[in-house]
Amino acid sequence: MTVDPADAEVLAAGGVLVRDGAAGREVAVIHRPKYDDWTLPKGKLVPGEGFEQAALREVEEETGMRCTLGEYLGDRSYHDRRGRPKLVRYWAMSVDGGEFAPNREVDELRWLGPDEAAELLSYDLDRELIERVSP
Repeated sequence: MTVDPADAEVLAAGGVLVRDGAAGREVAVIHRPKYDDWTLPKGKLVPGEGFEQAALREVEEETGMRCTLGEYLGDRSYHDRRGRPKLVRYWAMSVDGGEFAPNREVDELRWLGPDEAAELLSYDLDRELIERVSP
C-alpha cells in the first residue's frame, strides 16, 4: 500500500544506522518493550518539523546517537495500530557520537550484520530497508 503524504494521517521519519564493525557492515536495531518488537528507530513529526529534522531527532531520542543523514532510502506506508494511514520516510545514517542508554521507548539496541538484523526484525518493511544499505 502506498500513502501519499497529503493523505497520511500520521507522518514519521527514521533511520538505518550503519557502521563498519569488526566483521563488516553493521546496522542498529532496537527493541520496544511497549510493542515487544524489534524495529528501526523512527518517530512522528512534530508541528513545523520537516522529515529530515524529525529523522535525526527521533533517532537520537530513541538510540542516544547523534547522526548525519546519508542516502535517502525511501518511504514506507502502512496503517498503524489504530488503522490510520501512516507514511514513514527513511535515511541511511552514520553515527557521529553518543551512547545508547535504555529509555522510556527503547530498552535494547543491538548492532548486527545485515543478515542477523533481518532475522531479528519484526517487520518485512524494515528488512527491505536493511537490504538497501547492505553491500
